[in-house]
Amino acid sequence: MKELVTFQVGSYANFIGSHFWNFQDELLGLLEDPQDHLVFKNQNLDMDVLYRTGETQQGMPTYTPRMISVDFQGSLGSMSSHGTLYNNNPSSSSGVSTWAGSVSTQASEPHKKNLFLQRLYDEGQEVNGSEILDTDVVKSLADGVQFWTDFSKVHYHPQSLFELNGLWMDPQEFNNYGIGRSTVSEGLQGDEINERLRFFMEECDHVQGIQFMVDNSGGFSGVAASLLENIEDEYTNVPVLLYSVRSPSSHNNLTSRKLSITSNLHDAVSFSALSSLCKLIVPVGLPSLSESRISQYLNVDNGKPYQSSAVYASAIHSITLPFRMRKMGPIGESSNESGAMDLYECIQMLAGQGRQNIVAVLDAAMPPPSMTGRRFQQPLLGNLQPLTPETAPDVDDMQAIESMVVHGALGAGEQEVSVSHVREAVETEYENTSSTRPRFSHLSVSQCPLPIPLPFPSIFNNLVGRRGNLILTSPTVSGSPLRRGPLEVHSIPMAARLRSTTAVLPFLENRLG
Repeated sequence: MKELVTFQVGSYANFIGSHFWNFQDELLGLLEDPQDHLVFKNQNLDMDVLYRTGETQQGMPTYTPRMISVDFQGSLGSMSSHGTLYNNNPSSSSGVSTWAGSVSTQASEPHKKNLFLQRLYDEGQEVNGSEILDTDVVKSLADGVQFWTDFSKVHYHPQSLFELNGLWMDPQEFNNYGIGRSTVSEGLQGDEINERLRFFMEECDHVQGIQFMVDNSGGFSGVAASLLENIEDEYTNVPVLLYSVRSPSSHNNLTSRKLSITSNLHDAVSFSALSSLCKLIVPVGLPSLSESRISQYLNVDNGKPYQSSAVYASAIHSITLPFRMRKMGPIGESSNESGAMDLYECIQMLAGQGRQNIVAVLDAAMPPPSMTGRRFQQPLLGNLQPLTPETAPDVDDMQAIESMVVHGALGAGEQEVSVSHVREAVETEYENTSSTRPRFSHLSVSQCPLPIPLPFPSIFNNLVGRRGNLILTSPTVSGSPLRRGPLEVHSIPMAARLRSTTAVLPFLENRLG
């Protein structure tokens, strides 16, 4: 087993991370549920890659993400920065005070738990007769999410959640690379975050790498650069896969020419710094997710980070599945999956071997078409749409290299499709497609679909069925919802792809001139 350590830096990165960890938590629950489907029983994923075992001071065993979240002070909502398992209640003053002058304390009123978090709390306290229904939870989250913790169903370790002191939630002021850089360079906050990283790294036997998500729309890109410099110094041989993420709303805040120029300068400085501190960088975040081709079967509100982040989290979950697949013997395949690889192997394939491009394009199909016989009903490759902004469409790049993941594929009658059939269908499509075949393509396949947990937003349109199967005609039943969510959709197949390709040139030209 090779461990991964996860970083989430900035507000939108934590929204994406919250969904990502909800998927993992849901898979763990389905693995233990005797009533659930066999594809979840036989998922063959090694969750120890992402999670750590421990115990509370009372000796109770814990299983928590090997993750560090960095965000504004006050960004945790009703959740304590010590998580929910360890019940630490430190006093407001720690250490020895040598200051004799007056002290000003800034505090906020504790946030009330929403219905979802209240139900989780009741279940944890084994409260009988809770009257909070699934329908109540879904309805309350639809318009009531303010913090990423509002929809998180995961328990976190006390070392995982870090709030930047003195930075209350005001992204309008924390809006450029320089201010973020100075935030962690001055004082001891950067050192404390690095100590938390050391805590998780030293527990690992064979760390395969660090997956790092950063909200690059403002000052958090500077925070991330400072942390990445430490990783480069302290963990020279540990590869970093960096997702540079941005919400749709961050693209629409440029109300003047001055703001636009400032934003372009920030983008150039931020990209130059971050790309030099990782082995592979994946820009993620379209200006309008709702109007993009990825939303063919989705109904996303661009103004709600809770909704848009769910799409990006689904793609990141899918593209990283090979990193936690169990390798079964010399060929590394089983009847339930194939194509396992670790993060280092993925990076070497896409950016190593003398290749100059360390920027990859992320594509996804959510959900992909079903299969009939040994072919997809619609072209799978044509349904894969970019989640990376400013990419050139329909580029014929004979030197392109890609890593593709297809999981949970369905055939006729909502039946699971075998791993070999998926591989054959993809190969057949490459042979018959009119577009240029990439120089090399690695395919990973799993029969385990993407589970849709209760706090997932209702973003599917009414062409998506219970198991993510595509309904060819729109339901005409009276009262059929225009938005379908966890009450109507249990799981979906997914396809995702990372590409090293010249399609990324417009993105690079806009930042490097």
